[in-house]
Amino acid sequence: MSWKVSSLLLAALPFNALAADQWIVATDLWGNTNYQTLQLDVQGTQLTGTLDGDRVSGTLRNRDVHFTATGNDGQVYHFSGRIDEARMQGQSDQPDTNNRAVRAQHAFSAWRVPARTGTAAQRHVFTPVDYSNTFSADRAPVLIIHPGDSVRTKTLDSGGVDEHGVTRALFGNPQVGPFFVVGAEPGDTLAITLTSLKLNRDYADSLDGVVGRLKTPRVAAETTGLGKPVRWELDRVRGMARPKDASGALKQFEVPVKPMLGGLAVAPGFGYPPFSTGDTADFGGNMDFNAVVEGNTVYLPVQQPGALLYLGDGHALQGDGETTQWALETSLDVEVRVALVKRQSIVTPRVESPTQIMTLGQAGSSDDALRVATSGMLQWLRQGYGLTLSEATQVLGVAVQYHVANLAGRSVGVAAKLDKAVLRTLPAPPPGKQD
Repeated sequence: MSWKVSSLLLAALPFNALAADQWIVATDLWGNTNYQTLQLDVQGTQLTGTLDGDRVSGTLRNRDVHFTATGNDGQVYHFSGRIDEARMQGQSDQPDTNNRAVRAQHAFSAWRVPARTGTAAQRHVFTPVDYSNTFSADRAPVLIIHPGDSVRTKTLDSGGVDEHGVTRALFGNPQVGPFFVVGAEPGDTLAITLTSLKLNRDYADSLDGVVGRLKTPRVAAETTGLGKPVRWELDRVRGMARPKDASGALKQFEVPVKPMLGGLAVAPGFGYPPFSTGDTADFGGNMDFNAVVEGNTVYLPVQQPGALLYLGDGHALQGDGETTQWALETSLDVEVRVALVKRQSIVTPRVESPTQIMTLGQAGSSDDALRVATSGMLQWLRQGYGLTLSEATQVLGVAVQYHVANLAGRSVGVAAKLDKAVLRTLPAPPPGKQD
């Protein structure tokens, strides 16, 4: 794969070399759970390794474990507990967060990440049994996968209805997941390639009307009676959608479908509460960006060990902005492939198609969303193509395109786009760091 086709994905190849003993440590800091990645190497009774990159040393005798992590600032964190097969629990002794000269005691637990059997990428078929209405680091993973693996699953529509018309979850964009990606750590980037998005039922639901952000006083007055449900028929053979039982000017109206995911996210970082699946942030969320389609790759900044990937909110089709509040809401058969860019952080979600690179700004106003999208594109040009800030601004000045991604949520989404054809003469980006 050449850089002209997929500049960032070059750095997101699967990695297979993983420490033999990896644990996810959860420490209760006054009611707030801090998740960390612990790598342990056991030689006799001696332990060595790392905790979120900090050096670890300790002992393991029978089932009693004691280890100390030493930070770059010289602060030490002591952990003492017992191991029971794939579980560990005990107490930690850490510097007080307000006074480093004082120590504080915190309970911790940990679970061992299963070792990979073999090196070949796997294709998982996952059937959800429940769904999440939040993007949360505290929800237990539904499946453990490795970089390079694919997952085939099914999503509900935004109302929680499956392909058979049965309500399976609460409305509000219920999500499948989270999927734990082995080796993903804060500071990495998760690459999710949408290898297949297929309709699995013959109808979608939408509304008539216009979202509040688009209403002038006159339009607001004229549309007070709108906001009614509209059922659409989906012709899966022809790949077309049309309003059901339409009359008048729309009697013969139909449009080609283009299935997409409205929701795609990783778990938010430490210190943040669970986010509603109607919300967005730098971790993704209810982006409702109609470039999240089959064949494209979405990049999200990892903020928790394992990334914790969520997906859902299938759309058969959506115009820019989701202007009627709902797109063509439907259930989907979904397959995604994950890869990992180690030690490369991004400030905002990215999308890559065969012909474009895109950054998504999500904020409370269109001005702020524009700023975030622009900042993300400047970072991509500097980080991925080696441009100086001056050079990156010159490229934007002659080639950037801005599209309204989402107007229907609690935040505004604006996408900055660059055609890859414009970038063809730039130096090939250096390969990213990978394990």
